[in-house]
Amino acid sequence: MKTDIRLTEADLARQLRADALHGLTSDPKWLPPKWFYDATGSKLFERITELEEYYPTRAERAILVERASEIARITGAKTLVELGSGSSEKTRLLLDALHGHGTLARFVPLDVSESALREAAHAIDDEYPGIDVHAIVGDFTSHLDGIPAGDGRMVAFLGGTIGNLMPAERAEFFARLRAVLHHGEWLLLGTDLVKDRATLIDAYDDAAGVTAEFNRNVLRVLNRELDADFPVDEFDHVAVWDDVNEWIEMRLRATRDMAVRVRALGLDLTFARGEQMRTEISAKFRREGVQEELEQAGFAVSEWWTDRESRFALTLATAT
Repeated sequence: MKTDIRLTEADLARQLRADALHGLTSDPKWLPPKWFYDATGSKLFERITELEEYYPTRAERAILVERASEIARITGAKTLVELGSGSSEKTRLLLDALHGHGTLARFVPLDVSESALREAAHAIDDEYPGIDVHAIVGDFTSHLDGIPAGDGRMVAFLGGTIGNLMPAERAEFFARLRAVLHHGEWLLLGTDLVKDRATLIDAYDDAAGVTAEFNRNVLRVLNRELDADFPVDEFDHVAVWDDVNEWIEMRLRATRDMAVRVRALGLDLTFARGEQMRTEISAKFRREGVQEELEQAGFAVSEWWTDRESRFALTLATAT
C-alpha cells in the first residue's frame, strides 16, 4: 500500500485560519462545511446517516446494490478512484463488482483525514489481495492532480457531496476533474434530487437533534483550534429550504446578543440576537441540470439511475 501526503496538518491549520477569517468577517457570516468533520463531527455524521429522516445514504446504497455489476460491465474500470472516501463502505459494492468482473487492478482513495484514510485503505488492502491500494491525503477541490496516471480509471464522487459546492465551485471542480481524466474514462456522481420541502427539511433537522449537534460542532472546532470562546449551546440549529437556488442551507442562530473572541486570529466578533451564520449549503438537483453541468465540463452522460422513490441519483458519465 502506498500513501501520498498532499495535505499536511499544517496545511489544514492554515486553511482553517484563512476560511474562518474570511467567513467570520463577511456579512452575513458563514463557514465552510468541511470544518464539521473532526473526529467528533465524523462520528455525528455517521449517526446522521443511520437516522430514519436521512434518506440519501440508504437511497444511494440501494442504487449501488442494484447497479454495481452493470457499472463494472459498462466501464471495465481498471482503477477506481474515490473522492472524499471516508470509510469507503459503499465503495466496497463497486470494488466487489469490478473485482468480480476481472478488471480491477488499483484502488485510489482520497480524503483530507490521514488517520481515517489510512484505516480505510489498510482495510481494503487486507480484504482485496492483489489490488494495488494508493491512498492520497488531499482535498478533492485542490489535489486532483495527485491521482496517479493510467488508463481505464473511474472516479466515484458519492454521497451527494457535490451539493456542498456553490455553482461556480462545481463548474471549477468538474473542469479540473475533466483535465485529469483521459478521453473515455469515467465519472460516477451521486446527487440528491429536488423533492418536497418537508422531506428535505426533516433530513437536515431530525427529531433526535443529531444534525443540530453536528452543526454546532463547527463552533467546537473553532474554539479548540483557534482559541475561540463561542458559547456553543447558545446557538440554535436552523435548516432552510431555498426555493430559488434549490438547496438546503444549514445555519446557526444566536439566541442572544453576544461578543466572541477568536484569539488565534486576533478577531473580535459580535452577534445580534437572532443573527444567523451559514455553515452549509446542500444543493439538490434535477436530471437536466446535472447533464448540463457535466456537458459544459466535457463529460457525456451515459447512464442515469435513481432509487425506486426517485430521491437520489447516480450518474455515469464519460470524458469526451
